[in-house]
Amino acid sequence: MNLKLASTNKKTINRGTSDMNTSNHGTSSTNPGDEAAPGTPGTGENICPVCNGNGRTDTGECKNCGGTGKVIEGIGGA
Repeated sequence: MNLKLASTNKKTINRGTSDMNTSNHGTSSTNPGDEAAPGTPGTGENICPVCNGNGRTDTGECKNCGGTGKVIEGIGGA
């Protein structure tokens, strides 16, 4: 009995590359409204206070959150 395993082609998605756009969607870069880089211990996502989580302002993409609608902030309080 001969079995052939089908090969699967998996497409690699490169997030945050310059050919996508100039915002920080999907990257680990910080935006002006971030207090720390994503994944920093003791931080979490919050709704951007400038665009109220929309990612846009009257003038276009929100500069505070880079258009994501989220900012990284410290959690807890000491």
